Amino acid sequence: MLKQTINQNECYIIAEAGVNHNGSIEMAKQLIDVAAEAGADAVKFQTFKAEKVISKFAPKAAYQKKTTAKSESQLEMVKGLELDEEAHRQLIKHCRAKKIEFLSTPFDFESIDLLARKLKLQHLKLPSGEITNGPYLLHVAKTGKPVILSTGMSTLGEVETALGVLAFGYVGNDDKASLKKFHDAFCSEAGQKALKGKVTLLHCTTEYPAPFEEVNLRAMETMRAAFGLSTGLSDHTPGIAVPIAAVALGAVVIEKHFTLDKNLPGPDHKASLEPEELKSMVAAIRNIEKALGNGQKAPTPSELKNRDIARKSLVAACAIKKDELFKEKRIAIKRPGTGMSPMLYWMMLDSKSKQNYDEDEILVEWLNDAD
Repeated sequence: MLKQTINQNECYIIAEAGVNHNGSIEMAKQLIDVAAEAGADAVKFQTFKAEKVISKFAPKAAYQKKTTAKSESQLEMVKGLELDEEAHRQLIKHCRAKKIEFLSTPFDFESIDLLARKLKLQHLKLPSGEITNGPYLLHVAKTGKPVILSTGMSTLGEVETALGVLAFGYVGNDDKASLKKFHDAFCSEAGQKALKGKVTLLHCTTEYPAPFEEVNLRAMETMRAAFGLSTGLSDHTPGIAVPIAAVALGAVVIEKHFTLDKNLPGPDHKASLEPEELKSMVAAIRNIEKALGNGQKAPTPSELKNRDIARKSLVAACAIKKDELFKEKRIAIKRPGTGMSPMLYWMMLDSKSKQNYDEDEILVEWLNDAD
């Protein structure tokens, strides 16, 4: 059964295929296979019409210039990475066969409608670049779909404004949209209820790869405290250390780029995990979840069998006869811990022995009271 909800008990791991399919449906299916085998909860792609979201004058990012042909524009580069509706349907079908959830990030209104209304995805993943795109956010919210919102490049104030737009759209208010109305929706009881039920925030550092010193994982805690929403991490750092640390800090969602091979041509392959790395990340996150525990401080089942071996008891430091007084020189503290607790040491001093003891014999004077 596919995991369709994000909960607080198990981190929802998104294997971000993005555009690492290089425009090939077969490569996209291979990426799904890798994500499923690694144990990810979802595999995510990107849905867009390049000409609707990128101007012919838009420059490439620095990292894109390093990994793609210098002669092509950003529009030309992205145009070759589009997936049409039929491709989406094939990939969704393949995901179902592999028992992994299909996700995609829409970048334009048409793509939002395709994913939310035609293909009926359970969640929409919204990219950092659209967090100041009010009309886009409002269109998403009016679909009613829960969203995972990346917050790269954003201030806390910009995140709040974006949440206001989503709250306004979710509440279904027929009022004319305005910044004041967005603020009012954010502050309203209905708006807050909608946000808590439908929005997960992802902290993100929008650089590929992201420098470790700029990750600022504690920003997850800041947003969690500021907005009362679940938070996670969209990670672009090299390796798998940062997402594992994020889970230890309470991330309920982890998103991480992966590829079939880092040496493939394309804008994102170099900053992505390879299959074995992805598998290692998922396994490590699941182990961290187990290790976090329930917070109760008590001996574990595996500790109980070691307790008597590791702890100590009161023993006779020398031969002791019945009715002799227990003096300091007659009491020793040694393993095992099956006898009287050393915490009873002071109570034993100057009391009379009830029986004879050989040297090193465990004292049993008040054993029934030792607990």
